[in-house]
Amino acid sequence: MFTKRLLKMTSYRGKTVKKGGKEVYDEVKLTNIPKFSDLKAEVNAIVKQCGWWDKYGVDWALNFLFIGLAGVGILFVRAHTVFGIVAGAFLMGWSHSLLATKAGHMAAHGSFTEDKKWSRPLSVVFVEIIGTFSEELAYDIHIKEHHPYTNIIGIGDSSTWKVPSLPRYIYMFFAPLLLPPVTPLVSIAGLVEKRSFLGLAKYLIRGIGGLALQAYIVSACANITATQALLVLWLARAMFSISYIHVNIFQHIGLPMYSQENKPVRLYQMSTGVLNLPSNPILNYAFGHSIISCHVEHHLFPMLSDNMCLKIKPVVSSFLKKHGMPYNEKTYTNRLWHFIEKYDTLMVNAPPITHFVGLQ
Repeated sequence: MFTKRLLKMTSYRGKTVKKGGKEVYDEVKLTNIPKFSDLKAEVNAIVKQCGWWDKYGVDWALNFLFIGLAGVGILFVRAHTVFGIVAGAFLMGWSHSLLATKAGHMAAHGSFTEDKKWSRPLSVVFVEIIGTFSEELAYDIHIKEHHPYTNIIGIGDSSTWKVPSLPRYIYMFFAPLLLPPVTPLVSIAGLVEKRSFLGLAKYLIRGIGGLALQAYIVSACANITATQALLVLWLARAMFSISYIHVNIFQHIGLPMYSQENKPVRLYQMSTGVLNLPSNPILNYAFGHSIISCHVEHHLFPMLSDNMCLKIKPVVSSFLKKHGMPYNEKTYTNRLWHFIEKYDTLMVNAPPITHFVGLQ
């Protein structure tokens, strides 16, 4: 049974009915909701004042900086000491997260260039070759489903992240460590299920080939065996896999959800169904502002880069609060304890899991 959530706003009226064993909102009648076009006009005014560096340059500079950071990490591993391996894996993992998650997320949305024809090729580089996840599946999951249907039950409700068979502490702190080796298997299984055999062939060449290339570089530069290089890559990627899962469930699960037939207007849907986490120096660059502290802004303006989401944050926050709309912000520790305490409600007794796993 899906737990009923009541919105404490005078502008919301509705009732719940049972559909497929779940309680969902049957109707949504909203009054006095501001126009999204008014907010868009304020945001566009900021965007027009910004040049290439603000729109794209800052994030490109971070890409190149963290590629260099990965090189430093490999040199640490080359020292063949416990400290060197751990420190090197952390730097390599941080770099990988920025390139695969942050940059991959931006590329999928076409946020790296004015010319959108480069969006899919860049997405292939960051998501598939570097991140080892199928770019085709990532596009289906994130662009076609999650964003248009944010918190719509059965489509964009983030139920893909629920594994009700796992106990809370195993799911929250141990299972994510298996994410690096499981990612290729999920990609292959997803493409086979989709019957995208051309996509599967491309993934085997680009995704698995990219992983093999990274292992070769680590092996050659750190002077270790190929098996050891794969283990180092696993350790590096596992460094951020726990927070990766946490971030993906914290920002949507437990917030109001709607039926597809009676979803509210987009501004209200995103205002109620998306949550920001506080800015954090490590997480900001591991996942990006648009995934951490500017997730509300990103869902309202998904084509903007991470740096631009940060720039429009004061305007979006002020606009929503001025009109009495929710602007959800919670600390990482607040959400962590909330999920541990309410695990059964949020992660077990919830909408059915779909076959999708990927970026949120």
